Amino acid sequence: MLYAVITLMEGNTREWMVIASNWLNKLKDQCHWPSFESTKTLMEAVKNRIEPSTAGKPWKMIKSIHHAEYVCFEKAMRKKEGLEETEGHTSTKRKRDHGSSDSNAETLLKTDMEMAKQIMKGITDNLDQDIMMHKDIILKIKQMNEVTKKKATIGIFGKSGEGKSSLLSAILEWEKELQDLFKVLSDDSEDKNEDMIEIAVEKITALYGEDADRKTLKELKNHSISVKIEDFLSGRKKIISTDDVTEFANKVACYILHSEASPGGWYWPLVKCVTFKVPNCRDLLEYIVLVDIPGTGDCNKIRDDLWKSKLKECSFVWIVSAINRVVTDKDPWGILKHCIEELGPGGECKNINFICTKSDDINTVAYIRSARLTQFQSLGDKEQKKECTLHRNELAKTRVKEKFEHSEIQKKMNPDNDFLQVFTVSSSAFFDPDLNLEPNVTEIPKLQEALKNLNKSINRELARDYVNEAKGVLSLIQSVQLDADREMIKDKVHKEYEKNLMKAQKELDKYFDSCYNDLKKCLSAGVSKSIQSCVPDTEALVSPNKDKRGFHKVLQALCNNGGYYWSKNWDVVLDLNKKLADHLHGSINPYFSRIFPICGKTGTSVQEQIDKFSLIQSESSPYPRSPMLCHIQNFIKAEENKLKAVLSRDIVEMKKEIYSSILTTIQNQMASRYILAAEEKGPGSMKRRQEILISSVNSIKNDMFNMSKMEVLKKFNNLKLYIKDALETGLKRSMKLALLQTNNIILLDVSSEIEELERLTEQLSD
Repeated sequence: MLYAVITLMEGNTREWMVIASNWLNKLKDQCHWPSFESTKTLMEAVKNRIEPSTAGKPWKMIKSIHHAEYVCFEKAMRKKEGLEETEGHTSTKRKRDHGSSDSNAETLLKTDMEMAKQIMKGITDNLDQDIMMHKDIILKIKQMNEVTKKKATIGIFGKSGEGKSSLLSAILEWEKELQDLFKVLSDDSEDKNEDMIEIAVEKITALYGEDADRKTLKELKNHSISVKIEDFLSGRKKIISTDDVTEFANKVACYILHSEASPGGWYWPLVKCVTFKVPNCRDLLEYIVLVDIPGTGDCNKIRDDLWKSKLKECSFVWIVSAINRVVTDKDPWGILKHCIEELGPGGECKNINFICTKSDDINTVAYIRSARLTQFQSLGDKEQKKECTLHRNELAKTRVKEKFEHSEIQKKMNPDNDFLQVFTVSSSAFFDPDLNLEPNVTEIPKLQEALKNLNKSINRELARDYVNEAKGVLSLIQSVQLDADREMIKDKVHKEYEKNLMKAQKELDKYFDSCYNDLKKCLSAGVSKSIQSCVPDTEALVSPNKDKRGFHKVLQALCNNGGYYWSKNWDVVLDLNKKLADHLHGSINPYFSRIFPICGKTGTSVQEQIDKFSLIQSESSPYPRSPMLCHIQNFIKAEENKLKAVLSRDIVEMKKEIYSSILTTIQNQMASRYILAAEEKGPGSMKRRQEILISSVNSIKNDMFNMSKMEVLKKFNNLKLYIKDALETGLKRSMKLALLQTNNIILLDVSSEIEELERLTEQLSD
């Protein structure tokens, strides 16, 4: 007689227990449970392994998960204690029938993922590492537990003072940047860039104090704060942790804020990244990263580098703007207009949330008069403010949506109706009840709910993937228990799978060859348009027929900046590289959206073609569907699904590289021309710069655009080879594991564990 280690599952409670093995049912997924009055009596019953339904009172059946069995009671207890030590912090202990409970323990229900991992841990503990097949399965379960899900990135940007904090700013190595800043300050030519000068002054005074911009570079290097700066840049991560919110805010302020009233000792110019880890936010941020992207008042180089890299990573974008100028503010609409490629075909943005802040900041008397809301005049102050706020909120939402419908992003991306969501929020009113706005009116709870739902959906997807893979592994184990003629048909099944693999590979080749030819036609049309229009397009951008006062500074900045110039207030946005890439991008955008849709299905996407790829062709199988073959097929299907999920994430990253290769190729081809133009100084320099840029584009246009085309096709072909290799290598490995020689190997009967995972699957499908 053995002792079994189980998890009792009654209602919403879970608890690890050691029981007598004869208390389990045949499937080992339920156990008989006595209604003894004391723990001591229960332990004696276990040790003596009494038969169920003795001791006068009827025993009830309770659902359970079976982990392991031992001859020795002490070994079983050590196993139970080990489970409690590693998993117990998330379990919920069940109340004994006599009412005792651990009231001091803070307990939580186990998540579906944790339950599945607990089941697989029980399996691992009962496998023998000295047996090759067992060793392979143990390694596979370990790899399952180590897989991490890429978190969803939400990019947040807006102008400083619009209700967002500056959390990120990218820098070069500081000493070199300091030298560059002094070069900007010392520039007294007619081409000097006022925006860059303003930024240089702001950075230097933030660190070194008032009038630091008037000192020499040597004086600043000898400044007392230089030692602190050197220590700060030593590469060590600085960690700030405290339970007090005010104390924390004070400590972190010098790394993210700036004060003109008290300059000096503000380290934000040196900070590359500030990461906030917020406790007790698992339901909001477990699988989500909020990224605060530098505002529109930041340096061109910083802004462009971070925006281009971060926007491509963003699955969701929040645009923050004060409600009183949300429609007229150039910043958010300028961002949308000039970052379409990073959000759409060159990125992975599924949704934009337009967040109108400071909704509580309203003069009710003035608003009632201007909006002609005479019906609100008789209301009390509190109700008047609430009604005016709600009225302006709805008006702002309507106007934002109307403007978005006529925007460039709507025309070029053609998103669905749910792509844009508008929130009107007030964080100050949410925290301060004296401002007379109910929490739901502030819409902060609504925004929190959106985060929770996103976090929950990622959590469920992750758990579903793990449970499906776990079921596959258990099916592999269970298959060995069935069919004595397993080894006789193994070779035939292997040949069938090899044949199906070759067939699926041919179908994949056929699909990619067709896509390659279609993409080539689109690109060829784009090359022709680009060659025809590039010179007049360049002339229009670098030599516009309008008031040219001050344009020489803009052109100088464009050349210094590798082909682009964005003014601080978006009055001027010039990007010659993007302009040159426009026709190539435009030629592939419709087709690109069909084969690489950000959401949903198109019927012709790469992912849909991969989803069709399978070794299992049941209609062509020459063998009857035996239980053993069903388990093997379940394992293979689980392995296929895992591979497809990994490829789905990889495809997103690779399609970004394919799309961005057009712009990258043009930037590389034009780089030396920008440097040459930037070197022109003195009288007539603007005209010479214009001539250099125009003549350069004309001389390299054929090679440049054809190289861009070939780079796209090369990367697309690399994607095909990568997918084919990943599927072939992964599935051959799975076939080998599924059809291993298993003579004289006795594995566990895991039918009850499979049933438990099936239950979790149903739960996750609700």
